[in-house]
Amino acid sequence: MAGGKPRHFVISKNLMIGLGVRLKGNPCQPYSNDFRVHIPENTLFTYPDISIVCGDIVSSAVDEESYVHPVIIIEILSPSTKQYDRGEKFKLYRDIPTLKEYILIDSDSINIESFRINSHGNWELYEYRNLEDELSLPAVRISLPLQDIYEGTKLSEVSKKVEQ
Repeated sequence: MAGGKPRHFVISKNLMIGLGVRLKGNPCQPYSNDFRVHIPENTLFTYPDISIVCGDIVSSAVDEESYVHPVIIIEILSPSTKQYDRGEKFKLYRDIPTLKEYILIDSDSINIESFRINSHGNWELYEYRNLEDELSLPAVRISLPLQDIYEGTKLSEVSKKVEQ
């Protein structure tokens, strides 16, 4: 997200490092927000904060600079985009036939919403709200500690003050 807050950048950096380390040598790899996704089914071109593609990168038939077939999309929420990310954007993302998980990470509080498609083709919500939790990404068989995701954001200090 252009013009984002410092926490947004810290969370994005932490995710890219954590995903990169855990997916090293794996056919699934993370890509930053410079990697444009095209959804031919609804013609959307978008720049997710982070996406994970398994196997070869497949370029869009419409634009060689865009790709199709992400398995996981991660959006880091900001006040100005959170409604769109949760609503219309998620609706558009659901048209991606390869998408297995859609992750929304709050940058103002310790809160992660993980939507996963189940065996019946329905999206299920899993929530993570404690720094002791681990974000599970079953589509790529890894998990990331929330402590690592939110490291350097000072949200752990805010959360401790709220608990007292």
